[in-house]
Amino acid sequence: MTKAISIALIVGGIVLLYFGGQAFNSVSSEVSRVFTGSPTNKAIMLIVGGVIATIAGLTGVAVSGRKR
Repeated sequence: MTKAISIALIVGGIVLLYFGGQAFNSVSSEVSRVFTGSPTNKAIMLIVGGVIATIAGLTGVAVSGRKR
């Protein structure tokens, strides 16, 4: 994985985490938590996707930095 792709994954992961946090604190997520006890699926998927993308990007940067 090249450094450019890894950095793009990190940036994309951070953006997904930001929007996941916004969705987690939204009114619809609050209503969902009142009735079901868990936030909306959209909030969960954005946060999980952000974590996976960030970890993949950090791993790519670490691996590409070690080869040189």
